[in-house]
Amino acid sequence: MPLTESVFFKAVLQRENRIQVPRLFRWQYKMEACEVLRVSVRVEGGFVDEGFLARMTKDGRLTVPKLTLKLLREGEEKSLEGCVLEVTVEPADEQVKSRG
Repeated sequence: MPLTESVFFKAVLQRENRIQVPRLFRWQYKMEACEVLRVSVRVEGGFVDEGFLARMTKDGRLTVPKLTLKLLREGEEKSLEGCVLEVTVEPADEQVKSRG
C-alpha cells in the first residue's frame, strides 16, 4: 500500500537537521527515496507548525531546512538538536504535478 494518507509520528532532531522516518511506516507504505513528500514539523508542546517539501534519503532520513528550524525556535538561542518533534508526512504528488 503506497503512501496515500498523512502519517503522524514523533522523532528526535538528529545531527545535521535530520529526522528519521520510522522503519515500520517506510515498510507499511512502501515509501521510496525518490518520492516527494510534504512534511510538517512542530516542536512537541509548541504552537508553531512549519511545512516544507522533502525527499527521503535511502536510509530513511529527512533533512529539515535551516529556515524552518529558525522559525520553530521562537526566539530561543539554543539549538533544537535532540528535541522531540511532532512530524506529519503526506504525499505531495498533487502539488508537484500541478506546478509542472
